[in-house]
Amino acid sequence: MLNIKITKTNEKKVKPLPSEMLFGKNFSDHMFLMDYSEKDGWHNARIEPYGNLSLAPAAMVFHYGQELFEGLKAYKTESGGVQLFRPQKNVERMNMTNERLCIPTLDPDEALEAIKAIVKCDIDWVPEETDYSLYIRPFIIATDPFIGVRPSATYLFCIILSPVGAYYPEGINPVKIYVETEYVRAVKGGIGFIKAGANYAASLKSQAKAKELGYTQVLWLDGVERKYIDEVGTMNVFFAIGNKIITPSLEGSILPGVTRDSCICLLKEWGYTVEERKLALSEIIDASKENKLNEAFGTGTAAVISPIGVLNNSGDVIEINNGKIGPIAQKLYDTLTGIQYGRIADTRNWTEKIL
Repeated sequence: MLNIKITKTNEKKVKPLPSEMLFGKNFSDHMFLMDYSEKDGWHNARIEPYGNLSLAPAAMVFHYGQELFEGLKAYKTESGGVQLFRPQKNVERMNMTNERLCIPTLDPDEALEAIKAIVKCDIDWVPEETDYSLYIRPFIIATDPFIGVRPSATYLFCIILSPVGAYYPEGINPVKIYVETEYVRAVKGGIGFIKAGANYAASLKSQAKAKELGYTQVLWLDGVERKYIDEVGTMNVFFAIGNKIITPSLEGSILPGVTRDSCICLLKEWGYTVEERKLALSEIIDASKENKLNEAFGTGTAAVISPIGVLNNSGDVIEINNGKIGPIAQKLYDTLTGIQYGRIADTRNWTEKIL
């Protein structure tokens, strides 16, 4: 159990109005911090007023990118409580990332305790409005002041909080996706399966290009053959083709999303045939031509479910379900958010109550 020292702020911020709760723009009054050294391990757990971090210019995170992050949310339920959604999966994935990046792992129980503690500290920052939530961003950075390629000897674990509404301006309305054929995001054996900032830095060029063309996100293809579907921007992706629902299999280049896993569980419970396998872009194109491409949608913590209305493949535009949200995506969205906000009973032990 952590012995968390709490120092409360003397200058509380004015909480933003719902219209001002743009994703990742506003932050709560406090943050959680914990240090690591080879001598003491993870230690000095504390909650302090939200503020700038002080790091040496030679801190290894700046030069070699040894860092990770996670993302989950706290939800205000209809009964007035506050709960998390499958936070153990985020902690599990965080330690998987730690191991890949040679960062010391966290005790899972202590990591969850830290998440709960900072949310409890700023519990009044959890929005009460429908479909709003408190986004939780845990991250770890290498702090050793050293110029040289090796794992850092010291680290900082931090958790910050941000009240948010919809991730995309479209909300639950279908988004337009641009198929990237020039750049690649990740390859098997690399770090595409973990939550590391380097993955997202590598995606910026393509996302900027897609935005200039009027598209919301990028559909990534595999980094070797450039023919198989990988991910959509910050999301996993599903396609309803005929009587099957297909999503790319986890083979080392795709993030094992918590929402992805939840969707697969729900779909199977509802009797759908779900296939996790390699899915070629050509199969999507053929299915569209044969009127078998019924729906497509992305899944992720930030957006939950994001229907795809348009795919642009090098100028060849595919419209999906007449540019409207499909019944499968709608049911998944309603069920997941229903469980998260306490509108639907949690029969799978997916929620973790804080208040």
